[in-house]
Amino acid sequence: MLLNNIFETHKIAFMKKLVLPLIFALATLPGLADAACYASYKAKRDNPLKLHFGVAEVSDSQCTKAAAAKALSPRLEKAGWHLLSIVAMIPKDKLGEVKADAGDYFLRY
Repeated sequence: MLLNNIFETHKIAFMKKLVLPLIFALATLPGLADAACYASYKAKRDNPLKLHFGVAEVSDSQCTKAAAAKALSPRLEKAGWHLLSIVAMIPKDKLGEVKADAGDYFLRY
């Protein structure tokens, strides 16, 4: 009986120290997944000259024009595009308004 009592005490301590924080962390992850921001941008390719307008998702911590440019430029460069400018930061509820304008470049990069 004494061993059962000690086991129960350790089980409760384990729950408090490890399991409950883990459950809390997992419960907050879906909220972190929604922490995104969207940037509309202009990009170009040379030889022959091609231009495109697009919309890209960046993290919430990159939700300024300068930070979005820094994050988006390498993505575009990998595909052979050069970022010309970040046009605007777009709230999630306004994405539908620019989807048609971005066409194939909507959330592509």
